[in-house]
Amino acid sequence: MSATGRIRSLSSLVIFFCGAVAILSPPSTSSVDTFVFGGCTQQKYIPGSPFDSNLNLLLGRLVGTAASSAYANFTVLGSTPQDTIYGLYQCRGDLNSGDCSRCVAGAVSRLGTVCTDACGGALQLEGCFVKYDNRSFFGAEDKTLVVRKCGPPIGSNSGALTRLDAALAYLATGGGTYRVGGAGEVQSTAQCIGDLSVSECQDCITDAIGRLKSACGASAWGDVYLAKCYTRFTRGVTYSQDGGNGYGNGNKDTKNNDDETNKTLAIIIGLIAAVALIILFITFLNKKCEKRKGCK
Repeated sequence: MSATGRIRSLSSLVIFFCGAVAILSPPSTSSVDTFVFGGCTQQKYIPGSPFDSNLNLLLGRLVGTAASSAYANFTVLGSTPQDTIYGLYQCRGDLNSGDCSRCVAGAVSRLGTVCTDACGGALQLEGCFVKYDNRSFFGAEDKTLVVRKCGPPIGSNSGALTRLDAALAYLATGGGTYRVGGAGEVQSTAQCIGDLSVSECQDCITDAIGRLKSACGASAWGDVYLAKCYTRFTRGVTYSQDGGNGYGNGNKDTKNNDDETNKTLAIIIGLIAAVALIILFITFLNKKCEKRKGCK
């Protein structure tokens, strides 16, 4: 094989090797993208119909607005009532505009897969909520239980239960659609969808708190999602949930994840350095062969 042929073969190997490194590198993940729940209506629309066009227009508006606002709702009027569509999104109250925008875009993308050709769909991710329907749902209070999950039991501890009561009581008396509370090691969060009135939001959160205490009061953590609000708590330690997701300060898990990340980065940097040396060596051989006529 000629030097040029060998160089091309080695170059191809280097390209393949770089591609393999990129594929084997762990992808970047974010907790805001974690799936919580989703649902679709049974009624379907015809692809390519006016409703389909209006739905694409609506979802585009939701994604486009998320970079500047944590909540928005839109109505796209059709030529007939059947083609009119309503939709909204809500980002978690502590997200910055960039994370909010990425979360909504991800939720809209998933909706297209989860609710293919459905006239209505809703998707809750850890960081945002997106919903659309061919019937208006704006301003309608809905306390239907959607998700209830409890962590492992912690046993009968009157002090822990008292702190939980205090943390949840803070949510019940707080104002606004997004509320954060705490008492000792217990942290609590609640949020309403932005289309509810102040009194409706308060009513929804109060109901969710009652269900949360009843179901998960003696647990390490708990989540209750109603159709228009949610509330949750954690006792300050990262406990494993379904799918391995945790809540709380997560100091131990964060440290372990950082160590693994550093090891991975060290390996990747070492591989990249090796690839660079191979490329330099190939370039050196190429120049040597060019200087020698008839190099085989």
